[in-house]
Amino acid sequence: MDPLRSPVARAAAQRILAQSIARELAPRGIHVAYVLVDAVIDTAAVRTRFPEASNDFLIKPSAIADELWHPNRQHSSAWSFLPFGEKW
Repeated sequence: MDPLRSPVARAAAQRILAQSIARELAPRGIHVAYVLVDAVIDTAAVRTRFPEASNDFLIKPSAIADELWHPNRQHSSAWSFLPFGEKW
């Protein structure tokens, strides 16, 4: 497999980019989060293409929104890219 097309390499690059951005912005109190939605999102197009898909197979857009809101309210001691008090 071409290493430039490797999903593992791509995921690592995305995480490294998020960590670099966190180093830049965390001192200003800006929380950076890397979010991966590893699911099939329940949309009209997906329902049309997979009419037999069960509700357990699909994730609701509102559930994604709820989870994406969570890092916004997270205390800085719980930030994953910048452990509390760590100086970069």
